Amino acid sequence: MMSLHRPLSQLLGACRRKKSRLEVSLETATGFHCRSVCSTSSETEPLEIHKKKVLLWFSHRPLEEKQFGGHFSPETMDVDPLILERKAEERAGPLSSPLQNGSSRSVTVEQLFEPTNTWGDGRGLNVLLYGAVGTGKSTLVRKVVGDWCIGKTLNQFKLLVPFSCEDLGSLSKVASLRDLVSRKYLHLRQHPLLSGTGNQAKDVLFIFNGMEKMNLDFRIGATELCSDPNEPLLPNVVMVNLLRKYLLPEASILVTTRLSALDSIPQKYVSRYAQISGFSDPDRQRAYFSSRLVQQSGAAARNPESNSLIELLYLNLQRESQLGAACFLPSYCWLTCATLHLLHFTDAEAPVRTLTGLYTSFLRLNFGGEVLGTGAGTNVPIQERNASLMLYVVRTVGKLAFDGVTNRRTAFSEKELEQWIGGETKTNEELRQLAMFRTDVLDFFLAPIVESDIYLAEEAVGNDKRQYVFAVPAMQEYLAALYVVLGENKSALEKLTSQVSAAIGQASEDVNKIFDVISMFIPRRVFAVFNILKLFPKLYEKISSGNKGSIAKTMASELFRTEDSYNDDVLDQVEQSLLGVHGPRQKQRSEGQPFELYPIFMGGLLHYGNRVLLQQLGCSIQSNTVAQITKALRKYLVREINKPQPPEELMDLLVLLYEFQNPRVTAEVLASIRAIKLPNIRMTPLKCFVLSSVLTCAPASYQLEEMDLSSCLLDLNMLEMLRSAFRHTHKLKLCDNPLLESGACALLEALPKNQSLTHLSLMHTGLGDQAALQLAQNLQQHKGLLELNVAYNNIGDTAALALVDACRVHPSLHTVHLYLNPLSDAGKQSLYVRGVPESQGGRRVRVLASVTEGTDVSEDWHPILSVILKNASSWDRQRVKEQLKAFLRDLDWGRQQQQSFWKRLHFRRVEKGVRKALQQLEKEAPPPSSGQGP
Repeated sequence: MMSLHRPLSQLLGACRRKKSRLEVSLETATGFHCRSVCSTSSETEPLEIHKKKVLLWFSHRPLEEKQFGGHFSPETMDVDPLILERKAEERAGPLSSPLQNGSSRSVTVEQLFEPTNTWGDGRGLNVLLYGAVGTGKSTLVRKVVGDWCIGKTLNQFKLLVPFSCEDLGSLSKVASLRDLVSRKYLHLRQHPLLSGTGNQAKDVLFIFNGMEKMNLDFRIGATELCSDPNEPLLPNVVMVNLLRKYLLPEASILVTTRLSALDSIPQKYVSRYAQISGFSDPDRQRAYFSSRLVQQSGAAARNPESNSLIELLYLNLQRESQLGAACFLPSYCWLTCATLHLLHFTDAEAPVRTLTGLYTSFLRLNFGGEVLGTGAGTNVPIQERNASLMLYVVRTVGKLAFDGVTNRRTAFSEKELEQWIGGETKTNEELRQLAMFRTDVLDFFLAPIVESDIYLAEEAVGNDKRQYVFAVPAMQEYLAALYVVLGENKSALEKLTSQVSAAIGQASEDVNKIFDVISMFIPRRVFAVFNILKLFPKLYEKISSGNKGSIAKTMASELFRTEDSYNDDVLDQVEQSLLGVHGPRQKQRSEGQPFELYPIFMGGLLHYGNRVLLQQLGCSIQSNTVAQITKALRKYLVREINKPQPPEELMDLLVLLYEFQNPRVTAEVLASIRAIKLPNIRMTPLKCFVLSSVLTCAPASYQLEEMDLSSCLLDLNMLEMLRSAFRHTHKLKLCDNPLLESGACALLEALPKNQSLTHLSLMHTGLGDQAALQLAQNLQQHKGLLELNVAYNNIGDTAALALVDACRVHPSLHTVHLYLNPLSDAGKQSLYVRGVPESQGGRRVRVLASVTEGTDVSEDWHPILSVILKNASSWDRQRVKEQLKAFLRDLDWGRQQQQSFWKRLHFRRVEKGVRKALQQLEKEAPPPSSGQGP
């Protein structure tokens, strides 16, 4: 009996303990106090949950950060900007340059919350952190919150509550402070630190990011006083009472805002002012670039190239270039990194990214959701109150950019800025918005010319006033293109017709309803006058269609300007604007500044993905506008590409088609292209991806007569990206590229998919015996191959003989080039003998191994010598001279075998041409473009 009673008593005791724990948890949930041990655990648990959840939320990066791949972490990607503590009197008026700090000291966020002598009585600090657009305010807030969550900073605060003023400003219903907190952070519902009892709020830090998005009114008559955190109020009233220190006075507050909203908070409610000044020195900029281009590359193989890019970029920044001035703003550091990443680390497996999409994403990062705010108490319609800030940028700065592109100018005077930006403002509200725009936004796009940048300064010669340029040159072309595509450059007639059409079109709908009823009783000719109402919409449509056609014509004409024909291709120009020009600056034929990105951006803006992003910015490009421009563009592009184009212009066309991202239009344009010749174009991963993507749009039956990628610096990785492009050509030239054995083997694996290949040139590509033997094995996979050029490689006698044997049994191949390979005299003779058909049958293969064939002069001696002379300046001079001397020995031996006087004379003539070429090389003089005729 005792043995049964003991387990029963233990069971009842366990039930009582479980019930006790349940009561404690219920008391905690309802807000009642329990013993000190339980109280401590109940307070700590929500705070730990808060840190985990906030860290998770603030770790989410914008989609634009995927420009750098998936290998990143906030700890390594964020670099602290310069923060300067400012005196209250320094906040007013024009701010001095961050490079001229004067008495201002550099501080950290932790130092901003150190106690001050003028702010006591147990009140928490109110810190106002301000800066221009793009200086990194939101990024800094994200980093501060993340560092607090992991215990790296601001550990004196037990609770940090971040708010977005954009979110708070959108709330129209009243709510108490505790309700605002619990609505966003449910785990903090009824937390004692926010109860207002005692001085518990001293452990709380509120962060309000983007104060300019709220209308704060500190007048007593306009905003009621409240000290109860449970009292429902409008969000702006709650924030005002917090800043007044009337509500939770012990709590500290960090507020971020733009320059134009500095005076929204009276000075007496601010304990410390601080200016976020971006990256004011090249070392901070370099740290930022390294965090994104080196640490986040995700592949060790990329690090050497990444480091070289960083070095070139750093050299350009140290020159006090215009780019260095732009990268004072972290936003432009991001754009620079993203552009270099696009140019050099494009991956065929990654999602398609375009330069236009990059700039559109950049503007969405900085201006997404931004509107032109109105003053407190203004009677402005809600649709105007929420006018898109980006659209205002297009109509002002974009108009200036368009004027510069039209007149081939990049520098603008202060008078021109006054004229183009705000010159037509009339009302007080427009003037107020203009003042805000100039204070907060204008410096984001325009910057004074850096005197050390002599190329930009040349354009401003003769002007005695200060000159301004766009912070990044490509931004001028982007905004000009956006200004045009949005239709902001309409003629006066089109604007008038658009307004009349809209008004009368609406009237005609109402009149037609009456007209349809009355016309049943009265002849229609009586009401013929009503048909005039239908004229205006049709007139507008006709004028509008003509305007869209002119946009397409502008795109084509700007892309193929004769003056720009011999400039570098547009992607090289973009890279030079970032890394600078190293060595002599190339002279351009174009008069004035070339704007070759301008038409490409216009095409890219028509892409659906970019239109979606622009729609989020309040800039709408209508589908019918896209259709009209596309229809006209197809016609103009086909007309232009039927003319001979330099390789650089052809590369720009491919970039335009890639940015356009319209497979149907691309296929129709490709139908008019019979050859893609890009010799001497410095290919990059992006250019290879562009070429491959464009040709992917063509139908399977599409074939080019020739694809010439000679001297394009192709490597193994680029060949992998070009696999699909090689399927569409009869003649493929890859001469003078450092393919080496690995690249050649990769190429041979890709070529079998091309069953229409007739000519393959791999001259001077670093092929060795292994690649030659593999080529011999793969020849039968190309039944239509007629000619193979593997001259000037590292192919020895054995591999060359195997290759010629494979050519002999090939059904169609008739010529193989093997000159300038390390072949012995016996090897050359054997190759000639192998090429001659056997007595029992077989097919003759022309083997071009020297200027002689046995005891005769080769009938192809002149083409061989011409190729050597044409490329000798870029080839290894010593090796070429040795080969020419070998030719002389072959000619001397062959001449001695001849009995005919005329044949010996012919040998002499050929020998004379070879000696002349050799003398020119020995003098290190540029060789002539062609050899001596027979």
